[in-house]
Amino acid sequence: MTTSQDNLSSTFSALADPTRRAILTRLASGEASVSELAKPMKMTMPAVTKHLKVLQRAGLIRQERKAQFRPCYLVAQPLKEASDWVEKYRRFWEQSLDRLDLYLRELQATENFQKAPKKPTEVKVKKGRKKK
Repeated sequence: MTTSQDNLSSTFSALADPTRRAILTRLASGEASVSELAKPMKMTMPAVTKHLKVLQRAGLIRQERKAQFRPCYLVAQPLKEASDWVEKYRRFWEQSLDRLDLYLRELQATENFQKAPKKPTEVKVKKGRKKK
């Protein structure tokens, strides 16, 4: 496995958790302290810290020390790599679905042609007497 694939695995693993995605969403708008990140979460500070460590190991965030303040920052590069990887498959699926759509349209046109009404044939109707 290449380092790039290993980095992708770490990124996707970190993104698998909704709490970690919420943390990244918050950090996308700017730096935040651990306590600021923990405030909206309904979990303990140690639990939030564990999530932050997972994000740090995946390279998605970095933390600095400014006196007693320890702000966290988003690191966008791993997200770009994941996005680029997904983009390749998005194009593949779009092309595949476009081909499927074309095939289904052709199939439907063939079926409609086969079901098209034939020229009407003359039908002789016998006139009968009405009973009273």
